[in-house]
Amino acid sequence: MTTPCRTPDPPYYAVIFTSVRSGTDSGYAEANARMMELAQGMEGFLGVDSAADALGITVSYWRDLAAIAKWRDHAEHRAAQDKGRSDWYRVYTLRIARVEQQRTFTAKNDP
Repeated sequence: MTTPCRTPDPPYYAVIFTSVRSGTDSGYAEANARMMELAQGMEGFLGVDSAADALGITVSYWRDLAAIAKWRDHAEHRAAQDKGRSDWYRVYTLRIARVEQQRTFTAKNDP
């Protein structure tokens, strides 16, 4: 069963990456797996939710803006960003939002 990642009580930040892929997949899966591995090791990383169809949406959660800046500037992440702009994406939008509230629902018959 797939469930949303668990995050601490707010406040924290969400980086919302919405994208449309170009159709060029050369090295994408490997780079994506590596970026997830790297992000999980970054100080201030709280988790990630992702879904992809014609429109991909990845939301990563971070403790603060400083942690987001360190992730943005990480050398391997910078290289992946460049490759994304040159090969993997037709268009993307990146948004950063402060999460002020969160609510979770779980059905009674769900484990």
